[in-house]
Amino acid sequence: MASRPDADGDLGALPSETAATDDPVVAALRQALPDRVVTDPEVLAACTADRSGHRAEAPPLAVVEAREVADVQQTCRIASAHGTPIVTRAAGTGLAGGAIAGGGEIVLSTRAMDRIREISPADRLAVVEPGILNGDLNRALAAHDLWWAPDPASRDISTVGGNIAMNAGGLLCAKYGVTREAVLALTVVLADGRVVETGHRTVKGVSGYDLCALLIGSEGTLGVIVEATLRLEPQPEGPPTTIGAFFDSVDAAARAAAAVTAGGHRIALMELMDEPTLAAVAAQADQDLLSQGRAHLLVQCDGPGAATLAESVVAVLTEHGGDVETASDEQRAAELLALRRAALPALEAQGTLLVEDIAVPRSRLAETFAAIRQLEAAHGVTIPTTCHAGDGNLHPTFVVDGEEVPAEVWAAAEALFAHALAVGGTLTGEHGIGLLKRAWLPDELGAEQLQLQRGIKAVFDPQGLLNPGKVFAREEA
Repeated sequence: MASRPDADGDLGALPSETAATDDPVVAALRQALPDRVVTDPEVLAACTADRSGHRAEAPPLAVVEAREVADVQQTCRIASAHGTPIVTRAAGTGLAGGAIAGGGEIVLSTRAMDRIREISPADRLAVVEPGILNGDLNRALAAHDLWWAPDPASRDISTVGGNIAMNAGGLLCAKYGVTREAVLALTVVLADGRVVETGHRTVKGVSGYDLCALLIGSEGTLGVIVEATLRLEPQPEGPPTTIGAFFDSVDAAARAAAAVTAGGHRIALMELMDEPTLAAVAAQADQDLLSQGRAHLLVQCDGPGAATLAESVVAVLTEHGGDVETASDEQRAAELLALRRAALPALEAQGTLLVEDIAVPRSRLAETFAAIRQLEAAHGVTIPTTCHAGDGNLHPTFVVDGEEVPAEVWAAAEALFAHALAVGGTLTGEHGIGLLKRAWLPDELGAEQLQLQRGIKAVFDPQGLLNPGKVFAREEA
């Protein structure tokens, strides 16, 4: 998928060198890590894309399948000595092009580093390697009546390290926050192979600058995460209460969601699907959803008092015109959740996706949905939109034929970003900047903050070898 041109004319394409097994860097990697280096063309080709739809023009030089911290250090030392870029990658489920690798680059895979080093119920923490899948981690924690709260829709296929690198969100952010709130400490390998330990095992800790928080969401541009100490939550008491509500319009549903928040109701999740999204899910699942309403709001309450809280939420939704259903059993609750989780796969079945990721103040949700409808009319496109309504994070999604994004889609996306910033929002709530949004990053940060951030990158990675071209254009890195 072609990227929208940057201001300087850079089309976002990665270098076009051809991978070669006799490259001196590959030879050095093979000598140092003989059973870790992969140059199989199919493996290399898989690393040129992620779920964003973007694809590099040429394959990387090699993939190093790290299993130990020493493997990561050795790879970084060799890359640093040769001036060769490194792209850290695990599951490759990102939606911003953050783990895409191209010609002349090494892919450093941490997917095989998937061990749980420690679970401490007494301190409510776990120490894990970056390659473990979210779902696998929580299945292991369940035996201790604990869980790790970040809950991206891709939780069964995405890794903890990838979630940390992107500061991922998900359905439960309304109550439990994004990944940053659930990480206590990180061990990171820098571009030259040095190991740095950041953060604390303690709940509190304010010694020096908070480098741990800085590394979370840095998209692989500052260091390679090799271990994470995670803050755990006790399993919520009792079963959650799940509510589904159909509305005659997305405006009514958005206003209802804002009213739930304004009323101080601390719900676990609140998810909104608009009419185009419902139509896609209905087609995929062969269900008649649109006869029930033109927008759907899903709410879940957990913990002590969940049922009582749910009654208050139902009253708010009903007052705003919702046709409300409270799940009668676990099976029905699972069906309502599955309806929301089916949104992305249903849209993927229609074509190539450009999934956007703006966030706005929750009081501006209805206004933003109205702006999306106006953009559809102005640019002649359809923009199915799901929304983490509990925290104001919208996912306007463009479905296109083929791999090229038409000019009218980029024009609509640019107007969408402008709207988000104008109402006090942000370009990305959870997917990151990666390749797809770097052209608009200066619009949000401004010149002074952009300069500071480029300076931070230079301190951590003086040669600019870690994930070059992501977040910042190459000449800015």
